[in-house]
Amino acid sequence: MNPNAIATLWLRVSDLPLSAIFTTPLKDPVPVFLMILGIMLIAPLLFEKIHLPGIVGLILAGVVVGPNGLGLLARDNTIVLLGTVGLLFLMFMAGLETSLDDMKYNADKAVIFGLATFAIPMGLGTVAMLSIGYSFLPSILVASCFASHTLLSLPIASKLGIMRSPVLTATLGGTLITNTLALLVLAVVVRAHEGSLTLSFWLFLIPSLIIYTFLTLWGVPRIGRWFFRRFGHDEGAEFTFVLATLFVVSYGAELVQIEPIIGAFLAGVAITQLIPQLSPLMNRIQFIGNTLFVPFFLISVGMLVNPKILFQEPRALLVSGVMVAVAIVAKFLPAWGAGKLFGYNFNNIMVMFGLSVAQAASTLAAITVAYNIQLVDQLTVNGTIAMILVTCVGSPWITAKWGQNLKSEATVTQTSRGENLGDRVLVPVANPNTEDNLLKLAIILAKSAKGTLLPLHILLEAGTPISPEAKARQNQLLSTAEMIAHASVTNVIPIGRIDESIDKGIARVAEEKQASVIVCGWKGYSTYQENLFGNVIDKIVLRSSVPVLVTRFPLPIEHTKRVFFAFTTQQTDASSFGQSILLAKSLATEFKASLQLLQVVSIRGANADLDVAELPADIPMQTVRGNFVRQVSQLLKTNDLLLLNGAVEQKTQIFSLLGDVPEAIARTQPQVSMIIAYFPH
Repeated sequence: MNPNAIATLWLRVSDLPLSAIFTTPLKDPVPVFLMILGIMLIAPLLFEKIHLPGIVGLILAGVVVGPNGLGLLARDNTIVLLGTVGLLFLMFMAGLETSLDDMKYNADKAVIFGLATFAIPMGLGTVAMLSIGYSFLPSILVASCFASHTLLSLPIASKLGIMRSPVLTATLGGTLITNTLALLVLAVVVRAHEGSLTLSFWLFLIPSLIIYTFLTLWGVPRIGRWFFRRFGHDEGAEFTFVLATLFVVSYGAELVQIEPIIGAFLAGVAITQLIPQLSPLMNRIQFIGNTLFVPFFLISVGMLVNPKILFQEPRALLVSGVMVAVAIVAKFLPAWGAGKLFGYNFNNIMVMFGLSVAQAASTLAAITVAYNIQLVDQLTVNGTIAMILVTCVGSPWITAKWGQNLKSEATVTQTSRGENLGDRVLVPVANPNTEDNLLKLAIILAKSAKGTLLPLHILLEAGTPISPEAKARQNQLLSTAEMIAHASVTNVIPIGRIDESIDKGIARVAEEKQASVIVCGWKGYSTYQENLFGNVIDKIVLRSSVPVLVTRFPLPIEHTKRVFFAFTTQQTDASSFGQSILLAKSLATEFKASLQLLQVVSIRGANADLDVAELPADIPMQTVRGNFVRQVSQLLKTNDLLLLNGAVEQKTQIFSLLGDVPEAIARTQPQVSMIIAYFPH
């Protein structure tokens, strides 16, 4: 069927009485919101049934119900507002998934890919548009649209669990670079078209952009730590603070004349170090964003598409075809070239291409500005919409298809390492108000392995019946722990028990419930007046047949900036040393913190360098000589999480290998969090 016949058929269909029924879109808020919720529910489910990403269904549903389809909904101010919030939320969550340390480690890859995915589309796009009759400035502007991209399929990568893979880190960093450069090109072209490209423009833009970026990445984490330290007990206040941060930083981007989506991404990067990946707060942000705001954005993008305009003028097909072809080729070449340079396999290359090929947010912003100042015509807008439609449908499909293969590779790697510490995490609870960090750590361990949390509270049998008040308190404690676990979407089995002693009860439950690890709290000192808790820990470690993590958190766990694993030369020969390395890496990943290893060689010891197969080359390590407590204390910082590898000899006290080292460090550095890991022989 030729294009003219298709156009005639479409125009006849559009004139049918069915479309005439919906000439007036719905305006009542209740049916409008009900229809949007129905789309959010039904469209993803239908498309996933036919093995297409659900977000494709949301986009196409927006086409159908929008003003250019059946006309059921108008793209009014409310849709634009919620769609903009969804876009900002999407970029913000991309920033939250980005580790600054990962970006530093992959900075070279991010810069190379970012410059390549900017320069190649700019070059190809400019030549292509000039070849079909466009003048120089419009060609440059349209080429900048090819260079920018929207991380439309990022929710798919998040769902697949590949957000912390090197290819995602490089792509996210590259996105920040290419979008910033593309939007700077837009600003320069607009100024040139208006004849106001003056020195004062450059003198304002460049310094303000540098100051804005510095204030965001430096100031937001410090303000966030202060806020969470003062009001971290209020979950509603935490969430509201995160939202406020998002919109304040996004508005600040507008003030320095860059797009708010860049500010949203920077806000996520700045605040991510305060929110552990598997924490309840992160779960709330992702849930609300992926369930409500991001779908609004996807539907609003679909409502922009007008399929009829592609057939109303023959030249529209030429412009659209050129723009679609250039957009695809110009994004595949950088992904392929950079992937080959980085040594990525085909799955990684296609994921990089799938994420970077989608054109939506920045493209729409640029072309709208250009059309409003009459720099481009309606044909260019039509071609842009066609490009958005094709790339927005293709991007999620490509990411889902090859991202699934990438997920399979990551799963095999993780399984081969035997990282099953979080299968069944047993955590004794006594007072959630003071042991909030203990529960958060246990939840993070359980959720990282898709395991089960086992909160335990024991009532001591004293020869008399347990009082109703004690039973009620036990139920309250376990209910609170269960509620916190459910907020993080973590499997939980609360356990209430009556036993003759705390340590025997914990050891028995660990055996009965087949716990994989026990997480206990420690005050950091032992005195004659407060010796009971320490004695309990001693006995738990001696009785336990599974690893025990003895923890101390004077500051909120979210403040962790560095996992500091200190050990002696003798400890490197222990069978548990490899397990401690895996634990340190896992904690650094979940807290989005850096990892530092410190080997302390005793003054009398022989010269020794660490040579352990389990230690990857990318983990920084320092070797020092001298007293263990003094050397470690000098290098610790306030927001460090110190990890020590404890060892237990038969029938000896808990700190047999290190003597009183943990307590000495705790007294020297009272604001440093600690975990002493004990692995059974």
